[in-house]
Amino acid sequence: MASDAHRKVLVPIADGTEPIEAVITIDVLRRSGADVTVASVSSGLQVDASWGLRLVADVLVSDCAGSTFDLVSLSGGMPGSTNLRDCEALEGLVRKHVSEGRVYAAICAAPAVAFGSWGLLKGLQATCHPSFMEKMPTDATAVELRVVQDGRCVTSRGPGTTMEFALELVEQLYGKEKAEEVAGPMVMCSHPANLTVKELNSVSWTSNKTPQILVPIANGSEEMEATMIIDILHRAKAKVVVASVGEKLEIVASRKVKIVADMLLEEAAKLEYDLIVLPGGIGGAQEFASSEKLINLLKKQAESGKPYGAICASPALVLEPHGLLKGKKATAYPAMCSKLSDQSEAENRVVIDGNLITSRGPGTSIEFALAIVEKFFGREKAMDLAKTMIFI
Repeated sequence: MASDAHRKVLVPIADGTEPIEAVITIDVLRRSGADVTVASVSSGLQVDASWGLRLVADVLVSDCAGSTFDLVSLSGGMPGSTNLRDCEALEGLVRKHVSEGRVYAAICAAPAVAFGSWGLLKGLQATCHPSFMEKMPTDATAVELRVVQDGRCVTSRGPGTTMEFALELVEQLYGKEKAEEVAGPMVMCSHPANLTVKELNSVSWTSNKTPQILVPIANGSEEMEATMIIDILHRAKAKVVVASVGEKLEIVASRKVKIVADMLLEEAAKLEYDLIVLPGGIGGAQEFASSEKLINLLKKQAESGKPYGAICASPALVLEPHGLLKGKKATAYPAMCSKLSDQSEAENRVVIDGNLITSRGPGTSIEFALAIVEKFFGREKAMDLAKTMIFI
């Protein structure tokens, strides 16, 4: 393998790739110090991932043909997994990689659809998304665990198991101590998760129409948080508008994942929203805080009694300085909670106070997004999504 500081990782992406799985894997591995290359199997660098997200790769898979990696990790999603399977350049690269005894991994549909089709699970224990278990090859032993490591192969089940999957990959590359070091700041949850939310001064968020939700993004936004919020709200059938606070639609997030917004904030500001919700990331939160247009939108939202929210650094760096937490209970990223004027509920993973919702960090993002789903669509919908995603 390469030196400890420079493990080389390939994460291929395709049209239809599950964005939560791709982005968490990339983000967590980059946190560990790995040199992660995101490669498109499509004809161009930009791919239309599932659930309304557009991602931009670093290179094409065909550009990686002569490269050697310590790990290749496939994300799931459909038809993303099929598109990965059908890429001859990727298949050849992965077959050579496996024959050299290197670590290979897949999640969700990809273990069955790609690795199974390529004959790379023979004699191994492996798992995949529950809906694909019957499609696992007969020469593999299918097991219903959240993450399975057998030899140099690591497999996992779905979006809700991706953090555990990514941390197992860190452990495979760098060891258990490094994996624990990376996990600590992410505010991970234990499993099975209980989706406990602290709610005060409860008010109804429901309406007679499909909720329209604004998710601003900026250079430096935390990509895991942004992706999980956008993905889950799209799954719930909300109308989600992803707006770039910068001058370009494409933003470079905190761990260098490139995400393409639907429109610029200037255009998005002309619309009305049932909720405005901010992802975190220090750089992104600072961009939000300096955007007069976004702050005015948030103030108008709050003054109208409409829901608004933020996660990670954004409650402390955006909402607090602009008076948007006045008289409210909130939480934020643990290292930022000292900036909150009222810290009495800050130890909770998700806090709802009337029309305000706040949360702590990447590891609470699914709970945060599901709490939003519950407020708009009801608990049954939120629980159904949690189960489908293998979060609970």
